[in-house]
Amino acid sequence: MDNRTFRDAMGKFATGITIVTTDVAGETKGMTVNAFMSVSLEPKLIAVSIDKKASLYNVLQTNPTFGVSVLREEQKDVSMVFAKQKEEEPVPIIALHDVPVVEDALVNLACKTVDKVMAGDHMIIIGEVEDLLLRDGDPVLYFGGNYREIKSI
Repeated sequence: MDNRTFRDAMGKFATGITIVTTDVAGETKGMTVNAFMSVSLEPKLIAVSIDKKASLYNVLQTNPTFGVSVLREEQKDVSMVFAKQKEEEPVPIIALHDVPVVEDALVNLACKTVDKVMAGDHMIIIGEVEDLLLRDGDPVLYFGGNYREIKSI
């Protein structure tokens, strides 16, 4: 199978949208990531998968901490800014456990890196959740190459 067919197949799995953030010399850097999952309850571990070509790939190799923000449906534009699909505009950032995260996200996680695993052209970064914030709302979803919303039945 070719790469396009594989990408189309993987796009049939609906995901939430997260922003992975970290501190680089006192400045917040981030990227949109939909390859995110919970790994373990004890200890509390999550994983994000980062493409070798991603702008933060090298930074996340060395920074000991990172944040994950699960976006609310009203924050689709935030996803587009960090994915470089929209002109850069200020995104409100707060500190959680001294880690930058997107303000008012559905969930914010402050993580410390505990492992990294090479997997093809991606690095899977496993983080232990050191702190979190949880808010009410619905997530922005991604399916078939497009942003989606939850519709009540």
